[in-house]
Amino acid sequence: MTDTTTGSLTGKVALVTGGARGLGLEISRQLAALGAHVIVGTRDHAKAEAVVADLRGQGHEASALKLDVTSQQDREKAGAAIEKAHGKLDILINNAGILLDSRDGGTPAARQPSEALPSVLRETFEANFFAPIFLTQFLLPLIRRAPAGRVVNVSSIRGSLAHLSDPTSPVYPVRALGYDTSKAALNAFTILIAEELRGTPIKINAIHPGWLRTEMGGAQADMGVEEGARIAVKYATLDATGPTGGFFFDERLPW
Repeated sequence: MTDTTTGSLTGKVALVTGGARGLGLEISRQLAALGAHVIVGTRDHAKAEAVVADLRGQGHEASALKLDVTSQQDREKAGAAIEKAHGKLDILINNAGILLDSRDGGTPAARQPSEALPSVLRETFEANFFAPIFLTQFLLPLIRRAPAGRVVNVSSIRGSLAHLSDPTSPVYPVRALGYDTSKAALNAFTILIAEELRGTPIKINAIHPGWLRTEMGGAQADMGVEEGARIAVKYATLDATGPTGGFFFDERLPW
């Protein structure tokens, strides 16, 4: 697709969930380097503060926010804090997520779908599906106040039903019921809310950031976080001609 991204983010406010490590940390760095005030949201407030201190030391604008995305209380406090400090939210990156089916993204699931544990499924959906839905719903009034709100849902190619059912796909053998279906459900949410908001200045897309060398992705992954973050930032900075309601890597991915 053609480049439909904006340049400077000066004056814009961005919240990155899971923003203190791995992919989220690099997204925070790249958004800050473009001039956004980055709110680093994470369960470990001390880690968020350390990231913010580093960003500020480089001359960027940033603030820390204690945010366990699975906690309704934390979501409400986050909304109140953002409204008080900024009065709007230009960019929401729903990045926080978990993988419990296997050791890392390069390892097949420990259990086949017929044997998946209910506790794994419920905990995975709470973090990967319900949390981004409820957080987006709660923050939507602040996103509406921005001139051109952008929401990026960090999904995965493993949420693509086309890939899960294709024996030639690299993700076909993994069969991680919790992670894969939670990302497929997140993709469905992306479509539905983007269609609801079509015709407004808000754009909402899902991305596959790639198989990344992180604690979740594993050491055998073929991409660094810098590359994955660039994809997230690309869809967080779309201009008015950019797409909404899509699923992207370098190009559009099949649902």
